[in-house]
Parts: sequence; structure tokens; C-alpha cells
Amino acid sequence: MDKRDLSTVFRERLKMLLTRSDLNQSAFATAVGIDRSALSQLLSGASTRLPRAETLLNIAAEFKVSLDWLLGLSQDEGVTGEIRESLEIEEAPDGFDRTLLARWHAEAAGTKIRYVPAGIPDLLRTEALVDYEAGIANKSREAQAGETQYRIDYNRRPETDMEVCMPRHTLEIFARGLGVWDRFPEAARHQQLLHMATLLDDLYPTFRLFLYDGRMRYSIPYTIFGPYRAAIYVGDMYLVLNATQPVRTLTSHFDNLIRAADINAHEAASFTQRLAEMRF
Repeated sequence: MDKRDLSTVFRERLKMLLTRSDLNQSAFATAVGIDRSALSQLLSGASTRLPRAETLLNIAAEFKVSLDWLLGLSQDEGVTGEIRESLEIEEAPDGFDRTLLARWHAEAAGTKIRYVPAGIPDLLRTEALVDYEAGIANKSREAQAGETQYRIDYNRRPETDMEVCMPRHTLEIFARGLGVWDRFPEAARHQQLLHMATLLDDLYPTFRLFLYDGRMRYSIPYTIFGPYRAAIYVGDMYLVLNATQPVRTLTSHFDNLIRAADINAHEAASFTQRLAEMRF
């Protein structure tokens, strides 16, 4: 890991421990054996230097976390001297507030989240679309609605930074009532597009939607949670990548999707509004 990346991850996790401890900076510094000015410097990001090994050990021991986690080498706080497997398979249970995705979003708070959805982005769906898609997929409507609301609330936080990139033709197919939406009523599709346009305008710039030409580019659905992990969606399971290099590779892939976008984030709301006004 690059020294600057290492320093950034350490600083974010130090801030997390400080917040979780309910201590002020002076008490926190005393607990780990450094003075307040040294702690302030570590939290400020003014330098890429890490503290002495003794200080790192004191922090890990005092707050019962592993050095691997503190330095970003593991996503498990309690795993000592062991780097987590680079690839895992995780099942996604119902009830979004209890799922892995909710935990991963919480862990990535304050970092950029990149998201390629499988269809209409979850937080942009109306209740009518949630009901319709839950019915055809034989999934819990309550769980789907909870996921939608969680994502909306998450994206209203001031520290949120989320980019979403998807094929433009997904929205065009939806507007025409084709594919899986062939039985979703025209009036409901119209309301969905208006709802989507309103939310895109309301949430911008913390939530930014980019649309690319799906004839020129292809992507599987996945989410990148800051520098920590990427989750590839494969139905009711996720392939979870925890190693730094695969996460960086997917990040580069996502950045290329954005570069290829022909509808940029500041244009997405008006594009969706125009789709809503069309009659097919």
C-alpha cells in the first residue's frame, strides 16, 4: 500500500476510535500515551508519517483492535496478525438494516462509494416500483423498501460521497415499458421517472448519477466501499474482494465508465425529466 494511502486509512480509523470512545482529545491522547498536540497532528493529515510502533501498539491494545485493521491491512477489527481472505462469498439476508451492505456502507462513511446497479438504483425507486420488483423476484417487499429508505437517508448525510454509473438504455427501456417492466403500468413508470428526477436534483452533488452507452461499454453490478472492499452482486450473494489491488482495479474500471459517460451527473435529472415527458 502507498504510504499516503496507509496514512489516510490510519487517520480515518483513528478518528473512528476517537468517536467511538466518547473521550475528548486530551483524554484519548492520555489513554494511548501521547500528548494532545501529537494526536491533533495525527488527526489533521498534515503529514503522511505514522506514529511510533509503541504508539500503534498502545492504540491497538487500549481499544482492543488489531494492528492489521488499524493500518488498513484487514477489515476485521479483532483479527490479530492475520490478513483477511482476499475473496469471500457472502449471502445477503433480508432486512437491510441488518445486512452486510448496511454494515459496509457504515464502515465506508466519509469515503467515496462507487456503485454500478443491476437495474434502477435502489434509492431512486418509488414504492410502486419496489412492490412490482419484489413481486416478480419473490422477495420481501418490506426488506426492499427498508433498503431504499436506508440508502436515501445515507445519501442525505453531509459526509456522503456516492457516484453511480449505469447504462443509459436501462432508463430508456424502463420508460418504454420493455423487458422486466413490461407489466409495470405507464402511469407508474411516468411517476417513477419524475420521482427519480426530483431525487437526483435534491441529492446532487453528494449523489451523482452518470449514464454511459451500453452498446460501447459493459459492466457487471458492483459496489466499491472506499479503499476497503468491493462487493460484486451475483443474485442473492456477493463476491467480496478485500485485497487492495483488486479494489483498485475495479475502481479504475469504474472511473473509465464515468469517462465514457454521455450523460454527466449535472445532466442526469433533466435527462430523466425528459424521459418522463415522452410518450412511447
